[in-house]
Amino acid sequence: MAVLQVRNMADDLYGALGRRAALDNRSISQEVIEIIKNYLATPRTRRGGDEEALQMAGSWDESRSADEIASQLRQERTTRRIHEAF
Repeated sequence: MAVLQVRNMADDLYGALGRRAALDNRSISQEVIEIIKNYLATPRTRRGGDEEALQMAGSWDESRSADEIASQLRQERTTRRIHEAF
């Protein structure tokens, strides 16, 4: 069986973990295992991390393909260089 060691955990976080473990009549190690198991059992789309990040940052709505966008960028770079030279 694997062993996991966590270093430099903030005292308040460790205390909260201990209180949560006590409420569930578990050791801190048992509580950590349960938290990890529950987290990993939740589908990634329901965890919220990726979706929340997209909502906060906004998402890109583009109908053009990546090739079309790249082509336009290349054309603009070439055009700008020509205009800046004159």
